[in-house]
Amino acid sequence: MTDGIEEVFGRAGCEGALCVQSLADGTTFCLRAGEPVVPASVVKVQIALEVESWFADGRLDPRERVALRAADRTPGPVGVSLFEDDAVLSWRDMVVMALTVSDNHTTDALLRRVGVDAVNATAARLGLTRTVLVSDLRTMLDSIGQDIGCTGWNDSVTWAAGASADALARADEQLLASRALDPLQGTRTTPRDMANLLRLIWTDQAGPAAACERVRTVMAKQLTRHRIASGFRLPVRVAVKSGSLVGVVRNEIGVISHPDGRRYAAAVFTRSPPGSDDVAISSAIGAATALAVAALREDGG
Repeated sequence: MTDGIEEVFGRAGCEGALCVQSLADGTTFCLRAGEPVVPASVVKVQIALEVESWFADGRLDPRERVALRAADRTPGPVGVSLFEDDAVLSWRDMVVMALTVSDNHTTDALLRRVGVDAVNATAARLGLTRTVLVSDLRTMLDSIGQDIGCTGWNDSVTWAAGASADALARADEQLLASRALDPLQGTRTTPRDMANLLRLIWTDQAGPAAACERVRTVMAKQLTRHRIASGFRLPVRVAVKSGSLVGVVRNEIGVISHPDGRRYAAAVFTRSPPGSDDVAISSAIGAATALAVAALREDGG
């Protein structure tokens, strides 16, 4: 079966790694599940869990309203990151923005409030030994711009708009060697760690039960449904969080719930050259997950 999944990724033009785990008995289907990968926005599940745990134990008021200044925006393609004016949101609504539309600016606001160290400490407590958050998203994006010879992310966007094809090709080579895309230098995890995180969230072992329930509920409302969800049809239900980075990394983690009560945590990570077919790779994530889940169900897991 692993050969079949390798073929799915290969036809889409990417390398893939995955871990799919039965929540009933812990049986797993793995492909390079222990290798380090770049999580991209998948880390927002960890950040949301930390913030929701603070809500649950009274360290943070979820209804507190927070000013988000336009001048401090973390770049991103959706949500508050695109706002031109200052905005005011509650902490709990920022969690919704981070998980449903993968908003970068609200994610960084949440992370500044709880701190990188707290997120990493929770990962260690949960036994996610290969998972490390290195910085907030704005710092990570700026490092990409710096690694291709610009002063930061915004400068790189301005430069790219007027660059020649040859200059862009050279930048793509530098991009692949950037710190943010190196799982030995930047923020990192493994498919196995992320499948285990989902199992702990879905069984109320990752933190307070109220925090776990809230993360599950909001993940079920993610707007995009073209990766893991594309491999399944109703009445199967899917709660997910996707992650993408500069056209190279495309990932998704989530839990697939069948009407017979069996549930499966899935963590799928891909990497491809810049300019690869986004639609094909996203579909491959769904197809590979469906094959792995089918294998576990045939084995009774």
